[in-house]
This record gives sequence, structure tokens and C-alpha cells, in this order.
Amino acid sequence: MKTQFNYITADPGILGGKPIIKGTRISVQLILEWLANGSSIEQIIEEFPQLEHKAVREAVLIAHKK
Repeated sequence: MKTQFNYITADPGILGGKPIIKGTRISVQLILEWLANGSSIEQIIEEFPQLEHKAVREAVLIAHKK
């Protein structure tokens, strides 16, 4: 995936090529589902402490760009 994003990548060998947070198997789709179900960015980071705040925000931005 060629984008201006620093925290998002896609690899055909990981989750079928879905966009994920680099260095994890956490998909952008999962983050968006949590947000859609009412979770805050802070709650997501609490559940997935390996995520940076900027990475979660970038997941929202990539969805907005589509």
C-alpha cells in the first residue's frame, strides 16, 4: 500500500492484505469497528497497549480517504 501514512501498511501475507497497523495484526477495520461501537481512542489503546495514539488516528484518516 503506497500512501502518505506512517503507521498503516498492507501485506498480502497478513490478514489477506487488509490495511493494518505496522508491526501488529490489528486491522484498520477492527479499529473502526471499535469506534463505531462507541469506544474511544483511549479505550482502544487501553485494550491494545501496543498501539500509539497517532496510529489509531491514522486508521480513522485512511478510512476517511477511501
